[in-house]
Amino acid sequence: MKQTLVEKIFSNKVGRAVYANDIIFSPVDLAMGTDATIPLAIEKFNEFGLDNVVNPEKIVLVNDHFAPAKDIATAKFALKMKEFARKQNIKNFFEIGRSGICHVLLPEKGFIKPYDIIVGADSHTCTYGGLGAFSTGVGSTDLACVWATGKLWFKVPETTKIILSGKLPEGVYAKDLVLYLIGQLGINGANYDMLEFDGELIQNLDISSRLTLCNMVVEMGAKAGIVNADNVTEKYLREKNIKTEYVHMKSDDGAGYKKIIEIDVSKIEPVIACPYSPGNIKAAKELVNLKIDQVVIGSCTNGRIEDFRIAHKYLKNNEVHHDVKLIIIPGSQEVLKQMEEENILIDFIKSGALISPPTCGPCMGGHMGVLANNEIGLFTTNRNFFGRNGDPSAQVYLCNPAIAAYSAIKGRIQIPDF
Repeated sequence: MKQTLVEKIFSNKVGRAVYANDIIFSPVDLAMGTDATIPLAIEKFNEFGLDNVVNPEKIVLVNDHFAPAKDIATAKFALKMKEFARKQNIKNFFEIGRSGICHVLLPEKGFIKPYDIIVGADSHTCTYGGLGAFSTGVGSTDLACVWATGKLWFKVPETTKIILSGKLPEGVYAKDLVLYLIGQLGINGANYDMLEFDGELIQNLDISSRLTLCNMVVEMGAKAGIVNADNVTEKYLREKNIKTEYVHMKSDDGAGYKKIIEIDVSKIEPVIACPYSPGNIKAAKELVNLKIDQVVIGSCTNGRIEDFRIAHKYLKNNEVHHDVKLIIIPGSQEVLKQMEEENILIDFIKSGALISPPTCGPCMGGHMGVLANNEIGLFTTNRNFFGRNGDPSAQVYLCNPAIAAYSAIKGRIQIPDF
């Protein structure tokens, strides 16, 4: 019986043929947690009455959500995770100063490999599908189960295949593409699906863009998203000195897809998600001249060096508008280092931007830039739910890095000339 890519990935792990909607118990290659989710997972693990995790080398712990800690409570979260890592001999613990936002950090550190099964106690763990892995977010209790057994139960998802043809127009980025897809499918349009991306565009999309694309599939309700490993993936792995061996897989011709969606991306224009949903999509041109109070460029969606190179084109030799707060959040220490080496960092500072340490911070309304009453934010993050980013009366709009940077200069939403 013919299989989709995700069915083959799980079949390879469990040692028998499995298909969509099968309930299985599968080995897990990597389990990730953060300071925001690990404390509860530790409590659950302790309830099991076990002394040691089974595979400490397959666990990654990242201090990123409240990094650096904003108060006593979040400092205790970070300390609890650090002490757990020490007790369990978990070497892959990343403290501030040597860390980053988890979904930027793990790919650049070589933890993500094609066809691995990865879980993380963070909903945007689906990001790693950009490197050909099956990766999905889980709750803290499920994470504790992986620590205890090295395995987790899964319902093999059905696959929706999205074929993207054509070339993105100038000034349209992966962020626009995924926002457009959310607008088309709806926030519940792919519930529990695996979204398999294919087509002419995907073959020419760099890894940073693939990670951005897969990062937001959860905003459509998807279990995971995936771009199959190819020459672009291999080049990325070589450049990062990531050594991995795997047998290439692909969906069979005639595999049982839930549905197939074909989209000509050459017709897509810059878009923005309006309050209070990533699915509330409007053409960016409809929002031109909307006054803004704060701009955030960064996050696990758009916090890689490629994103800051885009923003730099507009901020270089320009000044942030006097009514706007611009917060730049590199996704990792390595990204920050690259920004300095390429003279991007100094130009951002000269423009009047505030450079934050790598952190989830304002994306999840934690700190480092929450909004006050009635403030309007323009963020390159992935969610703009009611009350998520600060005061409930605040409003957040989601956009690509080019629009964010150019609008920070103008003080209002503006679309750059390309």
